[in-house]
Amino acid sequence: MFNFIMFGPPGSGKGTQSIKIAEKYGLVHISTGDIFRSEIRNKTVLGLKVQSIIEKGELVPDELLVDILRSAMHRYPNPDGFVFDGFPRTLRQANDLDQLMQEEGSAMSLVVALEVHDQEIIGRLLKRAELEGRKDDTEDVIRNRLDIYLGQTKPLIEFYIEQDKFAAVDGVGSVDEIFNSICEIIDQKK
Repeated sequence: MFNFIMFGPPGSGKGTQSIKIAEKYGLVHISTGDIFRSEIRNKTVLGLKVQSIIEKGELVPDELLVDILRSAMHRYPNPDGFVFDGFPRTLRQANDLDQLMQEEGSAMSLVVALEVHDQEIIGRLLKRAELEGRKDDTEDVIRNRLDIYLGQTKPLIEFYIEQDKFAAVDGVGSVDEIFNSICEIIDQKK
């Protein structure tokens, strides 16, 4: 199995690139953000639970995320691998994911971070909020999400560098240019 994490700040293009990677390499795309938005849209118990957390730009509790992830993975018997989009976001989640992968008889293969500067992120997310009507993309919430990313998520880079599983890609450019850069890295690791 080839298991891949697409990493980067909110609005860096993780979702777009994750979908393209999953399609090209025959992997299952798992996006915690998509799962949450679906649950919120359908007004499920989980959706109601996470809606206020997401609207504040805060992170959903680790235990809840791991359970959701396990459930999502079990929907796909015998996959060639997974692309994780939006998870992990903290060191604890990274350790939990490693443990979950071990339980599944697998391991993480590669982590690619899309590097995009803050002003580009803010511009992208405000534009997305306009186009999609997303309430979680106000400038204050975006800045809060970037602060959380810097404080809690960026330390994951060191975690994956130590495991020799980390690579960074410039996340500014055309979708295809960025995709080709990611594919070059994957092809070297596979």
